[in-house]
Amino acid sequence: ALMNFKSKNKDEFNLDITPLIDVVFLLLIFFMVSTTFKHESEINITLPSASNKTIDAKPDAINIGLDLAGNIYINGTVLINSEFRTIKAALLDKIEYSEKPPVIISADANVKYQSVVHLLDILRQLELVKITYATQILKDEKN
Repeated sequence: ALMNFKSKNKDEFNLDITPLIDVVFLLLIFFMVSTTFKHESEINITLPSASNKTIDAKPDAINIGLDLAGNIYINGTVLINSEFRTIKAALLDKIEYSEKPPVIISADANVKYQSVVHLLDILRQLELVKITYATQILKDEKN
């Protein structure tokens, strides 16, 4: 006797979930692309307006200068190079006696953006967050 245990009913319900996975994946990509994230600034920056307002220089402030040649000046003294270690060591030397002093950045208007970002990164690592940018007064403003 031939034993056949399979049912003769071939109307089994098979759900193909591949299109469902595709749709979910596309939705996931859509929300990832369209979602905007709120970035909290890690550095508190006080930007002076380039008008007739002047900044009161604090005696313990660190003055950092950036020129077009790529030289970095800390309180008027030029650093031997603009490497990460050099800048960090010079700043550590300046903040040794003062707890988180304010920083005044005087950068040439045409200096590379990367140089300023590099400097800001070092300041953030040293937790120097009181940063001001020195600007020149615009004299030919016509209202």
